[in-house]
Amino acid sequence: MAMLINGLPGEVVSALDRGFNYGDGVFRTLRLRGGRPWMWRWQYARLADDAARLRLEAPDEQLLLDELMALGREHESAVAKIVLTRGAGARGYAMSAARAPTRIVSVSPWQGYPQEYGEQGVTACWCELRLSIQPALAGVKHLNRLENVLARSEWDDPAIQEGLLLDQDGWLVEGTMSNVYLLRGRQLLTPRLDRNGVNGAVRDWLTGNISDFGLEFIEMRLSAADLIDADAAFLSNSLMGIWPLARLGERVWTPSPLLQALRQALLQQA
Repeated sequence: MAMLINGLPGEVVSALDRGFNYGDGVFRTLRLRGGRPWMWRWQYARLADDAARLRLEAPDEQLLLDELMALGREHESAVAKIVLTRGAGARGYAMSAARAPTRIVSVSPWQGYPQEYGEQGVTACWCELRLSIQPALAGVKHLNRLENVLARSEWDDPAIQEGLLLDQDGWLVEGTMSNVYLLRGRQLLTPRLDRNGVNGAVRDWLTGNISDFGLEFIEMRLSAADLIDADAAFLSNSLMGIWPLARLGERVWTPSPLLQALRQALLQQA
């Protein structure tokens, strides 16, 4: 792994950093293809929006792009991570105690997921953990991901690729590492993220482009039963792209040509 901390090579941050002490920061994980970040336009927009939600100043876009490309230029395929924290500060929750922000950019070689996940679909399970409700952080990819960590610990079966999460009121929210979508007729349905969950870059792309496929994009409250009754379902994030959902418990979906068309269109994005 290659890493830059505030633009300098290194692997160590201060023990006083608020990202370490309080999860006070945001992050984004993304793919590099041929040394260039995939979906960069959407990735940076999400990072900047999340930072603003936490009253953090987002780094200059070109600066981040230059750092990613400098670290990734030797790799045909790699995974990158951008972490932005409020920086080191004195003890206590007050934001005024923070000093300069901390910016961490790292890149590791990565060969990607098995191709059949995108072509044939994946198997998911229901997680027992229920997501908490906090509208102030809804949609933000902040550094405190303990709910996701605990949910992911619920299974170790290699035949299961993702776990799906409901909130405390029983509404479908997301996967442990993905956004979730349902096809119902000519509608693409996805959970509202106004109370919890993470808004991903691929989700943003779908929001703006799904009408090209003759579909209506709808955000709404969705139940577990809605998912089971869907004509088709799929998952997305910035590393997987789009994975059709093939099995969830006893429910099995057949491959959908429409989902493959969506997947290919997404992969063609710069």
